[in-house]
Amino acid sequence: MDMKKILIFTGAGVSKESGIETFRDSKDSLWNNYKIEDVATKDAWRKNRELVLEFYNQRRAQLKDVDPNLAHKLIADLERDYKVNIVTQNVDNLHERAGSTNIIHLHGELIKSKSTFPGSTETYFCPGDIKIGDKCPRGSQLRPDIIFFGEDLDPLDLKNAANAAENCDICIIVGTSMQVFPANQIPFLSKEDCLIYYVDPNENDFYVPEFRLPYFKHIKEPATIGMKKVIEDIKNV
Repeated sequence: MDMKKILIFTGAGVSKESGIETFRDSKDSLWNNYKIEDVATKDAWRKNRELVLEFYNQRRAQLKDVDPNLAHKLIADLERDYKVNIVTQNVDNLHERAGSTNIIHLHGELIKSKSTFPGSTETYFCPGDIKIGDKCPRGSQLRPDIIFFGEDLDPLDLKNAANAAENCDICIIVGTSMQVFPANQIPFLSKEDCLIYYVDPNENDFYVPEFRLPYFKHIKEPATIGMKKVIEDIKNV
């Protein structure tokens, strides 16, 4: 018997319980000390590369002080019984560190750098700081492998994410407000009768098509508690 396919679609809420705060709801995080337009946009990189690198170097260093939480581990454990694809808006590496193997990072990865050479798609493992003067083999400055605000998502990542959604039997959305386009469209590319679980402690402030409602279940819990409940529920599916 073929294993059922699960799409896990994650956002900042799945890493929040590990201590990684987000710019949307944090009062004390790195985001509170910087303006988004100064460190996370195309114009910011053009105007002040040193400041952008400083910000992402701090975010990268923060990864050394955090660990995967129970939600990450429960998601990884699903691979024992299901074919699991993770599509994440997060740029941390906590899914990987928890043991998950099939992960699409829509918004890039903190532990990688990429070349600024025109047309280049090359990325490099980068556990430490990126500094002005650090260059790719073609002689161009390295930058964080992050999709800045105003940049398009990688078309191949979008294609692979869409394919994972279209072929899944169960979709689990964890820790995202579902406000970021076009990423928020991906879960609803699944089959019309696909079970969709939404794990988030807040009210869902996004449109769910009426024909989807019989197959849509909102679990108003943080990621760790919510994933426990999802796993108990899908055992009976």
